[in-house]
Amino acid sequence: MKILSVFGTRPEAVKMAPIVRLLAKTPGIESRVCVTAQHRQMLDQVLDLFQIHPDYDLDLMREGQSLAQLTAGIFLRLDPVLEEVQPDWVLAVGDTTTVVTTCQLAFYRRIKFGHVEAGLRTHNKWHPFPEEINRRLATTMADLHFAPTEWSKNNLLHEGVEEKDIVVTGNPVIDALKYVAAQPASPLVIELLERLGIETENPTTMRLATMRTAATRPKRLILVTAHRRENFGQPIENICHALRELAERGDVEIVYPVHLNPNVQEPVYRLLDGVKGITLLPPLDYLPLVHLMKHATLILTDSGGLQEEAPTFGIPVLVLRQTTERPEGVEAGTLRLVGTETRRIVQEATRVLDDESEYVKMAKASNPYGDGHAAERIVEALLQRAESPF
Repeated sequence: MKILSVFGTRPEAVKMAPIVRLLAKTPGIESRVCVTAQHRQMLDQVLDLFQIHPDYDLDLMREGQSLAQLTAGIFLRLDPVLEEVQPDWVLAVGDTTTVVTTCQLAFYRRIKFGHVEAGLRTHNKWHPFPEEINRRLATTMADLHFAPTEWSKNNLLHEGVEEKDIVVTGNPVIDALKYVAAQPASPLVIELLERLGIETENPTTMRLATMRTAATRPKRLILVTAHRRENFGQPIENICHALRELAERGDVEIVYPVHLNPNVQEPVYRLLDGVKGITLLPPLDYLPLVHLMKHATLILTDSGGLQEEAPTFGIPVLVLRQTTERPEGVEAGTLRLVGTETRRIVQEATRVLDDESEYVKMAKASNPYGDGHAAERIVEALLQRAESPF
C-alpha cells in the first residue's frame, strides 16, 4: 500500500510527524512525504526535530501572497506529484489551504483521501476564517475520517458521513507532544526562565504551590500566542491592551512569541515592545515552545494546538476567540472562552491567577484530546482498509 502524506504548516507537521514516522517503519506500507511549505521556516524546524526528510518539497511560501495565489500554487505543483507517485491513499491533517487543495486534487484523480483531525466544527463559517469552510469541504471529499474525539465523530454523523468511514483516534498532536516533552529543554528556554525569575524545577508542583504563597512566590509565567486572521485589527489590539494591564500586576512575566505575519507584528510591537513584564520573542521552534509551555502557570491563546496540548501539563487555557472547534476542553474545564475584549481577558486571567479553587479546577481537569496513541490507530485503520477494500 502506497501512502502519500501532504502537509505545509508547522501545526500540520507536528500532527503528521508521529503518523509519518510510524508509516515509515510499518511492513506492507510504502510511505512518501510531500510538503507544500505553506510555512517555510516554521515547517523546517519541525522536520528537523522529528527527522523527517520529504520526498517532495513544493517550496510555495511567498511573502505577502494571497490565499488564492497559494491555492493556485498548490494545485499546479502538487498534481504532478500525485501523477508520479500514484498513491493508494493521500493523508492530510486539519483545515489549512494545503488540506482543502490536497483533498480536491485527490478527488479529481480518484485517489482515496484520509482526513486526520476530522469533524472539528464551530458552525460559523467566518470563525475561524478560512479554516471552518476548509474542513467542511475536506469532509465532503474524504474517504476515511480520523476523528480525534466522540464529539467530532458526532459532527460527521450529523453531516451524513457513514459510521463505517469514521475512526475515533485521539489527536496525534498528543503523540508528538509526549515525544518532544521527554527531550531535554533547550538552553534558550533555561536561560530565559532564569532571567525572568521563573522556577524551573518541578513545574507542576510549583504552579500549585505558588498559588498559596503570595508573599514569597517567584514570578509566574503567562505564555501568549495570538495570530489568527479573525483577530487581525482591533481584536489583536484589544489583546495587547489586556496584556499591558496584566503586566502591571508585577507578579507575572508574560512571554509572547510573535507570529511573522505583519498584521500581528505591527500592532504587537507598537503596543508591547519595551513594556516591563512582557518579553516579545520571534516565533519559537516547537521544542522550546513545548518546554516553555511546561513551565507556564497560565496560557492565553487563539491557537488550536495549544488548546489540545496544554491540558496534558495541567495548565489552564484562556481562549482568545469567540468560538472554538474544540469544545471538549471547555466542557472538561481545561479551557475557557474569553473572546478578545480587553476587560473580559483581564477579568478572567485575574480570576484564574488569584483564586486557587478556580485554578485547581482547571489545572486538574483531564485532557479529552488523546492518550498519545493516535498514530497507531490511524495506521491500523489504513491496514484494515487494505485487507477489506471498499
